[in-house]
Amino acid sequence: MINKQTGLYYLSIKELLIAIDTGKSLIKKMKKIVPPFTKETAAQKVQAAEDAWNSKNPEKVSMAYSIDSQWRNRDHFFTGRPAIVDFLSDKWNKELHYNLRKYLWSFTDNRISVRFEYEWQDAVTGQWYRTHGNEHWEFNTEGLMQIRDMSANDVKIKISERKF
Repeated sequence: MINKQTGLYYLSIKELLIAIDTGKSLIKKMKKIVPPFTKETAAQKVQAAEDAWNSKNPEKVSMAYSIDSQWRNRDHFFTGRPAIVDFLSDKWNKELHYNLRKYLWSFTDNRISVRFEYEWQDAVTGQWYRTHGNEHWEFNTEGLMQIRDMSANDVKIKISERKF
């Protein structure tokens, strides 16, 4: 929860314990994959990100990012893990039945680009969508993502057109 006066993010003890527990296992997995990337380690990083995002656990996902990670998600710009948790919580409350696939597009020493698609159902209207997009990631020396830049388009689909 964000204190509107101070702008600081506060967790309950229960939320903190869950974040610590889920974050420890994700950090261990993600820290094993550090720059400079090879084709194999870049592909592993992409798969780890897909697995984390499909958990739909904002606290778990946020642990793969640096404390001061900078994000652009479509027209939203924000910085830091608390903002990431808030953004993802809102996202997955609106996007029901979220199911994501990520594909390695290219990589360099500490950067990875991915193409992705995911399907979801709008929580208000019930309309199904498939979102297509691209992400550009930059990692620090510990293997945590410090920059995430994302562009995407939503396409209305019928339930019979779902791929996954």
